[in-house]
Amino acid sequence: YNEYKSYLRYVEILGVLLEEDSEFKSRMSDNSSFWKNGIHKQPGSIKRVSDDHTGALAHNLPKTLVMLKKPPWHQDKDDDQAKFDEFNSRMDDVWLDDSNIADLEFTLDPSDIVGTGISKLNLHPSLSGEEELSRPTLLPRQKYRPPEQQARNIYTPPPFSPTTAAVTSPSARTNDSDNVLRHVAVTRSSTNSHFTKEEKHAAKFTALLAEECPDLDNLRKISWFGCPKQFRPEVWQILSGYLPPNKSRREETLKRKREEYWRYVEQYFQTRTDANFTGLYHQIHIDIPRTNPSVALFQHDKVQNAFERILYIWAYRNPGSGYVQGINDLVTPFYVVFLDKYVDDEVETTDVNKIPDEILYNTEADTYWCLSKLLDNLHDNYTFAQPGIQMKVHDLRRLIQRMDGVLDKHLEDNMIEYLQFSFRWMNNLLMRELPLRCTIRLWDTYMSEPNGFSHFHLYVCAKFLTKWSKVIKTLTDFQGIMIFLQSLPTTKWVDDNIAELVSEAFQLKCLFPKAVTHVAGTT
Repeated sequence: YNEYKSYLRYVEILGVLLEEDSEFKSRMSDNSSFWKNGIHKQPGSIKRVSDDHTGALAHNLPKTLVMLKKPPWHQDKDDDQAKFDEFNSRMDDVWLDDSNIADLEFTLDPSDIVGTGISKLNLHPSLSGEEELSRPTLLPRQKYRPPEQQARNIYTPPPFSPTTAAVTSPSARTNDSDNVLRHVAVTRSSTNSHFTKEEKHAAKFTALLAEECPDLDNLRKISWFGCPKQFRPEVWQILSGYLPPNKSRREETLKRKREEYWRYVEQYFQTRTDANFTGLYHQIHIDIPRTNPSVALFQHDKVQNAFERILYIWAYRNPGSGYVQGINDLVTPFYVVFLDKYVDDEVETTDVNKIPDEILYNTEADTYWCLSKLLDNLHDNYTFAQPGIQMKVHDLRRLIQRMDGVLDKHLEDNMIEYLQFSFRWMNNLLMRELPLRCTIRLWDTYMSEPNGFSHFHLYVCAKFLTKWSKVIKTLTDFQGIMIFLQSLPTTKWVDDNIAELVSEAFQLKCLFPKAVTHVAGTT
């Protein structure tokens, strides 16, 4: 820093000092490539004032003062033109176009210039009493290149890696999160403009989850737009109410809850052979193989046995509703998300036999508790006659009548009842209509939205139906419409499609914040 500060002082008065050095002038005169006609003919150089023009005043002027031979008001137009022509002829090798700038290479040795400057600065009267300046370190001489051609030294952060199978609790990842946070903070300070949208979004989760007690409102706010894969297990467990926000209590809570679940299994699962519960167990047992049959993970015996225990224990402990066909689908997103943090490859195709049993047991217990929290908010959907679903189907039709009356009339003319296609949408939360990856992204928003699974889902279904309005209106028979609605073309949907869907649903929610109240007059 001291060398750089000294160098700035050299440059500030170097132009004046170099004029007094005859050796430097001779070097510059010999270098014909620098000025076309030599340093002594350079326009704007320091000149001696003529005595015959200024009289006695010339002896009192400093040597460095530049004067014109005639005052400006004595010059005529021809004289101005002659001056300009002379100036242009002497300077035509100085004004280079862009193509020549890249090839310009100075032949002066910077060490000679700085050495001369040092000798003059140390002898200059203005520097008397100050300590002698040291010679700065010079950078190697380089050929000039325009900024757009210069290589940019940008530090690129390493990609996030999946959590290894050895990690068994969120607290075990504390050090890793802190390291990522420091890395992101340092990188962002210098290369913030080069962050991708996903990296900036992940940095918000890193900073928030590194806090001792993250603010739940802020966590919901950033999770509404989707959770990065590496943070989703922890975020879902916190937002569902399974884990406390306080980081110091999470490990103890995980241990206690997992032990509690396995006590339930030991106590209740053996009753599946009792006469009063054989019907319940049989229904669960035949539904499990139908759960997302296209995903290899769910066809493995260990996973199917885990699903049987989860659903049976929940139904046994909730006799008011019991097991209803369709609840088996709600297990899969939790299980995939929680297992994903322990495997390096795609979880849907991973070899379950290579996963340690302890990890499978912990994933099963975590899935049970989060499923229980979800179903607590959907209790009316799974009681006798499922009144919650009946009410949501009714509200869906009222919304469509307001949003797209032509579509509603078209469905009515073709004798399509909303219950025939939207009952499954409410019962399975659109899981049969969307790929699993899209369901997981949709649940990020549901977790973040107040009453997301019970209330916001209605608006999502309304926008989901109107999205296919143009296609449905071209179908003119009952069978064609029903086949289309039961096999909607969403297999290639990605996260962006879900982001658009939930954004439109949020706008609809703002227009009709209380669906039943706003549409009550449309009967």
